[in-house]
Amino acid sequence: QVQLVESGGGLVQAGDSLRLSCAASGYTFSNYVMAWFRQAPGKEREFVGTINRSLTTTYYADSVKGRFTISRDNAKNTVYLQMNSLKPEDSAVYYCAAGRRFRVAEAEYDYWGQGTQVTVSS
Repeated sequence: QVQLVESGGGLVQAGDSLRLSCAASGYTFSNYVMAWFRQAPGKEREFVGTINRSLTTTYYADSVKGRFTISRDNAKNTVYLQMNSLKPEDSAVYYCAAGRRFRVAEAEYDYWGQGTQVTVSS
């Protein structure tokens, strides 16, 4: 069955960096767009960024642009989220997702991981 397993979350201080990974299995990874979303306590889940199948195009939410970078390794069936200059407002559960189209809406994504917690202290 399809599995997306995130890892790499943790507690860091403001200004620190963290890299999240998402290992995929159970489907043809290279056929899917991959994205990261996040959800802070009491808030709706929000789009963070996405990367297309061929690694040529990425798109980010304004709140993370210039600080976060998405990459993927189709040979390893893994997508990454490099987060630099972290801020307390980046604290959230981070989810990876797989979808067929290069979009920002949650509804466009078919498969989801269970999430990994990122907490940034001030």
